Amino acid sequence: MNPIQLFDPVSSTFTYLIAGPDDNEAVIIDPVDHHLERDLAHVERLGLRLGYILETHVHADHVTSAGRLHERTGARTAVPSGCGVSPAELQLRDGDTIRFGKGETISVIHTPGHTAGSMSYVWRNNVFTGDALLINGCGRTDFQGGSAEALYDSITGKLFALPDETRVWPCHDYKSQQVSTIGWEKRHNARVSNRSRADFIELMEHLNLPKPQLIDIAVPANRNLGLPHGV
Repeated sequence: MNPIQLFDPVSSTFTYLIAGPDDNEAVIIDPVDHHLERDLAHVERLGLRLGYILETHVHADHVTSAGRLHERTGARTAVPSGCGVSPAELQLRDGDTIRFGKGETISVIHTPGHTAGSMSYVWRNNVFTGDALLINGCGRTDFQGGSAEALYDSITGKLFALPDETRVWPCHDYKSQQVSTIGWEKRHNARVSNRSRADFIELMEHLNLPKPQLIDIAVPANRNLGLPHGV
């Protein structure tokens, strides 16, 4: 079964639903709060049950529905250990393996740079890269412990070490693109391909991007799985 890719046009965020063939246990990655009912409807329509809710990092541009999904389905919440999301049931570390369904596995790769705790997840021939590696781009590195040096090393040393045919599923896209491959990104990515580490750092340090509008709301909320504090 291929990943089911769902989109939030407000924040340009992709949410992913994955399950093995002839299997009813599923995993959802990076869910968005105001699409809770949409996502649950997909799960029900496909005859699935949620086993895990994964976050690639603490998002600055939307609030997660992870906490409410947990309440509604009983699925386990799993987050990168370096993101400060203390209510989550699983604190993931580099090299961990998540097992679900009938022999399905997700490999956890620490890919810091966009944020200090960012993770990517490899399932079958797919990698879910969060904001580390985007299609023909990459995430910014100027908040939440971000580091251009760390991001370059994560992309070139970890993600680009995956097989070229591995499909790349990012957390965001702003140009109506949906999926890429590691091989294509190695050859063509406008921010990384054929660029030295020093050149990449220079580029990232001078992007001068505006502050995300929801960062002061989203980051504290997402550190509590999107639930009101005190819940």
